Amino acid sequence: MDTFWITAYILVWPVIAAGVLAVLVVSIGRDFLVARRTGTEIV
Repeated sequence: MDTFWITAYILVWPVIAAGVLAVLVVSIGRDFLVARRTGTEIV
């Protein structure tokens, strides 16, 4: 049973990292679109 929990613990981190990456990419995309519409720069 310990092997299952250790494996689950190790495999959950890529899922969390992928979720954070997805949130960042979507947020940057939205900021880019808003900046493009308003004619401003992102940075």
